[in-house]
Amino acid sequence: MNRLRTLTGTLLATATMVAATLGVVTQAAAAPAGLPGMDVSSYQGNVNWSAAWNNGARFAYVKATEGTYYTNPYFAQQYNGSYNVGMIRGSYHFARPDTTTGATQANYFVDHGGGWSKDGRTLPGALDIEYNPYGATCYGLSQSAMRSWIASFVNQYYARTGRWATIYTTTDWWTTCTGNYSGFAATNPLWLARYAGTVGTLPAGWATYSFWQWASSGTFPGDQNVWNGTLDRLRVLACNGPC
Repeated sequence: MNRLRTLTGTLLATATMVAATLGVVTQAAAAPAGLPGMDVSSYQGNVNWSAAWNNGARFAYVKATEGTYYTNPYFAQQYNGSYNVGMIRGSYHFARPDTTTGATQANYFVDHGGGWSKDGRTLPGALDIEYNPYGATCYGLSQSAMRSWIASFVNQYYARTGRWATIYTTTDWWTTCTGNYSGFAATNPLWLARYAGTVGTLPAGWATYSFWQWASSGTFPGDQNVWNGTLDRLRVLACNGPC
């Protein structure tokens, strides 16, 4: 299971409990194939980006927002710092489908660091939709209501930025809370969280993953990730084609 991102940081105890219950998380022993990268939130504070770059990280996702009530106080240091050392970076939004509509949260995200520019170094924003650290796993929504909420978010994000948001999730949560819906796979890149030696079964519709969060700690600050391709292909995603 992935690390649960909260206002103050990672709820490691909760993550461990849920992992044990679901039986889906074991830490990968070594980095999987792919381009190394990382993701961070306020939990990491001011990141030493030069050290992360020197250790091999070539991309980063940075938490920008949660719901419509929170912005990462370290966002500028993390988002600009990763860019300044040469990384391709993007921002992500922690979804709270139990508070406001998807479109409302997409607007909040774009207005607080979640935008996109065709500079070859900015990834499409990511929707972090996962286990609820505050209550019911599916935030009190039915599978059809959850699908509608996600559609509302990604459609509004596309309307604001011209890009389809990356979707971060786990196969277990996606199956439980959307009914393993396949309808977003044609447009939205998949960022899969799975702490195991293999990526395992993907959510319905996605033939492959774009990003894989494979560990909660390791060489880089924050979570450990790989991009499923080369640096040149990551630039194509950042540019939405050639720059």
